[in-house]
This record gives sequence, structure tokens and C-alpha cells, in this order.
Amino acid sequence: MTRLLSTRSVRTQLVFSFIVLVFLEAIAISVPVLWLIRSHLNHQAWAQIEQGTQAAQAIYAIELTRLNDLAALTAQRPTLEALLAQNDQAVLRGYLRQLQDSSGFDLVSICIEGQEVSSYAVVSITQSICSASTSNHYAAVRGSSYSSQPWLLGNHPLPDEISHSGYVVIGQLLDDVFASQMRDQTGLEHSLWDDNQLLSTSLTDDRTAISDALHEPVESDNLADIGKWIFTIDGHRYYAARIPLDGAGLEAEVILPIGDIIATQRRLIGFLTSGILGAAVIASSLGTLLARRLSRPLIHLADSASEMSTGNLDHEIVVGAPIPEVVRVAQALEHARVDLKQILLRLQQEKNWADHLLASIVEGIMTLDATRCISYFSSGAERITGWQRNKVLLRPVDDIFKLVDEDTPFSQQIPQQGQRAKLTVNLAHGQQATLAITRALLAPSEAIEASEVLVFRDISEEEAIHRLLGHFMGSVAHEFKTPLAALAASVELLLDQAPDLSPEELSELLISLHLGIVGLQTLVDNLLESANIEAQRFHVSPRSYDLGIVISEAVQMMEPLLRKYGQRLIIELPASLRPVQADPRRTVQVLVNLLSNASKYGPPDADISISVLSHDKYVRVQVADQGAGIPTDFRQQVFKRFVHPDIAGEHEKAGAGLGLSVVKAIVETQGGQVGIEDRAGGGAVFWFTIPLDSERV
Repeated sequence: MTRLLSTRSVRTQLVFSFIVLVFLEAIAISVPVLWLIRSHLNHQAWAQIEQGTQAAQAIYAIELTRLNDLAALTAQRPTLEALLAQNDQAVLRGYLRQLQDSSGFDLVSICIEGQEVSSYAVVSITQSICSASTSNHYAAVRGSSYSSQPWLLGNHPLPDEISHSGYVVIGQLLDDVFASQMRDQTGLEHSLWDDNQLLSTSLTDDRTAISDALHEPVESDNLADIGKWIFTIDGHRYYAARIPLDGAGLEAEVILPIGDIIATQRRLIGFLTSGILGAAVIASSLGTLLARRLSRPLIHLADSASEMSTGNLDHEIVVGAPIPEVVRVAQALEHARVDLKQILLRLQQEKNWADHLLASIVEGIMTLDATRCISYFSSGAERITGWQRNKVLLRPVDDIFKLVDEDTPFSQQIPQQGQRAKLTVNLAHGQQATLAITRALLAPSEAIEASEVLVFRDISEEEAIHRLLGHFMGSVAHEFKTPLAALAASVELLLDQAPDLSPEELSELLISLHLGIVGLQTLVDNLLESANIEAQRFHVSPRSYDLGIVISEAVQMMEPLLRKYGQRLIIELPASLRPVQADPRRTVQVLVNLLSNASKYGPPDADISISVLSHDKYVRVQVADQGAGIPTDFRQQVFKRFVHPDIAGEHEKAGAGLGLSVVKAIVETQGGQVGIEDRAGGGAVFWFTIPLDSERV
């Protein structure tokens, strides 16, 4: 965006000026035009309403005159005089019906002294028409459904020889049919209301929606606008004006749908908008052409400057413009490009050397600003902590480095300059590490405050090794001390009381001496094998050998130990045991270690079993005990050095932690595998495989 504003400013301003000018002119023209159009259309609409009102009033007057004339003709008929004299209601009613059929009115009634003598109407009327017609020509009379019916009534007195207070009433029902006729004659919709109750209408919409439509009065100071309304039905707007009918509570309403007017307004607005957009496009095109001719040299210079800002200094800056000022700017920019390229080349060489130096440093390097936020994070720091540089820069150091099991912030544990501190922190992936940290101050001459430089390295393995070595030395010392003490006690007893001891007692002492020697021999063998494995001098010499002999030698070595604790050894071998490819001495060592662990962690007076399962290319040897077993999540760790089975209540039996690691090394070097399973009924099953002798299978 910055490049666009800097390189296109002249062109943008010119084009923008043209567009703004066009839009301002368009607005200056369109706003009055739209106002005039709307005012004119509204004026025409209300003028049409006014014309419709006048036409409706004229039609009502004509219709009233017609009804009065019909009433006068009816009153003068001799036949009517004769029928009234006879006072035969059936014949009189039939005669009135013939008059209605021949004359086309909707009601005829003979009233004498305010009472209805006889009448006939095309619709049922429950209210006397004589009382309704005494004072008004318009009346809302209840029909058979108890709803009001609007009527236009004409009347004429009867001749004096018939009655001095009688008169004839001729009526026209102002129903929906009449409203539709009014619509056809005036060109506008027509409705009749009685105290805001809709009686009839020419609109085809739902009568309930028409009755419930909110009539908004037209706000105007002009008395001529009083009685004008605007209402909406189903999204369609209407203009309306009401005409009081003879003060009887009835009102006639002339209605003009303005959907066509609104559509006309929208079309005019659309035409005007299209014209504005077209003018804007034409103006933009002309402005663009003019701006391009004026700004092309400047744009070229701006593009060159942008390339320089991105580090591209290889392109020579040449502007062939007939403008001297632009040429001088181009020459100055070219000199700056050449000088800047040389300076950047020297700086890049120095930066590459510094980056290579920092990347080759194993330790992590981190700098903190005055607010203890991280301002630099080296590659070594990324490797040690697992944090990516872009994730930690400018963040507080206490948010990144969290101390383990301490509430004190990391920043308060940073050592003084020249001192060293060991802190255990949480790493990026939830792991923990112990860091050795030193601190220095970095204060360039132009800096107001010095920055802190922290150099740290991961000493977690060193700390772990120190702890393991301490535990190992204690375990080895204990492993040596216990059998040596037993050996010393047995030898001392032999020296002092040998002549007085019975053969059984001598045998027991000799067995104790033998067990101590076997234990020490096993421990020494494991120590030597572990040292050879660590020094990568460990090797085996597999050869074809009888597995039964190997098992027999291991059992013979472990028999005194098992007898001491009353443990029974059960051996299960297949009927035919094929030769295996193994180192006999080391395989015996494997079995001795497994049997020793089974005896150590198993209960006294329990069974320990050795079983052999034959497969196509190998045999599987299993040693099962009845101890507490090995937890599932600990089985992968138990074959490592200095690791002891995590069994509750068995920590005092833990040895040096070397036997199972030696077992794993011997078995895998011979080409086999080793593992642990649960024993049915409790305990653990340690198993290993030995390849069969392929030449003798």
C-alpha cells in the first residue's frame, strides 16, 4: 500500500480529482432533479385524487337525483294509490317488486307517518328504512347478519289524497358492486366507511387487512389536505381522500395505488444513476490517460526506489524524460544506488560471519531490553528450549521461562554479572530442563540503558548422570557390602568353630559362602558387561549349542539360592529340543540374571518356572515368577541401566540396576528379542528368543 501511494500519487490525485468533480456535478444536478421528480409525481398523484374526489361527489349527486326522480314517479303512479287504498300487503309488495325490477333500484319502501307500510329490497334489512331516511339521504342500515349496509336514499311525498305525511323511499345499496362501478367511472379505487368501519370496497385484498391498515394523515398546513391519508397493505402503498356523505357518519374514500408512481421514481433514479456512473467511467478514463502521460517518468523513478528499498540494487536507473528536474533526480538516485550497494555488500559479509559464529555456538544466547523483554534469541536457544524465535521476540522473559515448582519469576533468579546459576524451567513442549545461566551487560556507547545478555546451556543430562552415579555407587556398595559381610561372618565362624560344627552346619555355612560368591560373581559380570557395552567393546560368539545344557548350568548355579528361600523351580521343555545359535556362557548369564530377579522379587516357598516354546526359526525361553509383577507403563524402561522395577514395597530389594540391561544387550546381539508379560494368576513372565541353528533345523 505504501508503494502504491508513493509511486502512483500524481496519477491517483488526477484521476480522483476527475471522479470527485463528476460526482459533485452529478449530485448537484441529481438531487434537485430527484426532488422535483418526486414532488411532481406526488403532486400529480394528489391531483388525481382530487379529481377522483370531485368525480365521486358528482356521481353521488347524479345518483341521488336519479333516485329522487324515481321516488317522484313512483309516488304519482295511480296504481300505487289504488293498492294503498285496498290495503292488500301481498299485492302491494308484488307491485313494489315489479317496480324494482323495471326501474333497476335496490330498494322501494312506502312510509306513512314514519311507519313502513310496505317495502321490497334486494337484500335483507332488519332495520326500518323509514326512520333512517327521514333526515339524511345516506344511511348505514343493519342487515340480516347484523352488519351495517350503506344506502343512498331518495324520497318523495305521496299525494295529499293518499296521505298528508306519507312518502316513497327509493334506495341504492352502496355495496362492493357499487364501489366497483365507482372505480370504473372515476378510475380510482373506492371504499365506504361508517365510523372507521369498512362497509364496502372495490379493492380485492383481504377486507380484514384493509380495515386494519394504519391510515397515516398527510402532514400539511394546507386546509385542502385535511382528510388525506396514506396507508399500506401487503407492502403496497396507497394515497386516499375521504368524503363525508351528508353528515350521516358515512364516508366515501377515493384510493389511488401508487405502485406505478414508485416504480416510475425508481426507473428515473436508475436512469440518473446509470448516467452518473457512465459519466464517472468516461471521466476516469480521460483522467487516467492524462495522468499516465504526466506521471510515467515519476512512476519509473518510484519503481526504482521501491526495488532499492527491497534490496534489489542491480538495475541501473535511467529515465529518458524531457523534464530536466526528473533527469536530475534520476542521476542522484543512481549515485545513491551505487554507494548503497557497496555498503550493503560489506555489511552482509560481516552479518554472515556473525550469524555463522552464533549458529555454531552450542549454548543459547538471549538478550533482554530494559523492560526484561526478549530482544534476541539465538539458534542455540531455539534448540535448547524448543521455542521459535518469532514466538518469543518482544515478549516478557517471565512469560517464556517458567520455573518448575517455584512461584518466583525467572527474572528475579537471573544471576549477577560474573556469577552462575542453575535453574529448572519448563520448555516449549511441556518438558523440563535444568539450565546453567550466566549474565553479562551489553552497553553500546549510544545506548541510554544497557541490555542484558544471558548465556545458558542445558545441563539436564549432566545433573541426571550425577544423580544416577550417586545412586549407582550406593547400590553397588550395598551389593558388595551385603555378601561380603555374610562371607566374613561365615569364614569367621568356620575359623572359630569348625571342629565343633556338625556336617549339616558345615554344609549350611558352605552353601552361604557359595551363594555370596555367586552373587558377587554375577554382580562383577554385570559390571564388566555394562562397561563393555558403554565402551562399545561388547560382543558375543554365537555357535550351535544345546539349549538344555545352558538351562542345566544356570539351574545348577541358582539351586542353592532357591533352596535357601524354599522356592521350587519348575522346568518345562519340549520333547525334542533343537540346537540354537547362541553364546553359551552369555546365555547362561541371561538365565542367571532372570532367575535371580525372579527369586529376589518373588515370595518364599513359591514356584518359579522355566519353559521353552519352539517356533519355526527360533525358540522362546520364559521365566515366570509369582511376585507383584511389572506395571505396564514401566516395561519399556525396566531394561535400561540404573532403572529398578517400580514395585511398591520392593525398593529395599533393588540392586545396581544393571542385570536387565545386560540381558537385553546379550539377547539382541545374538539376534533375539526380549520382553515382559503378565503371568496368569499374578506375577511377571520375562521372555527372550534365541535363533535356531539354521544348518541343523
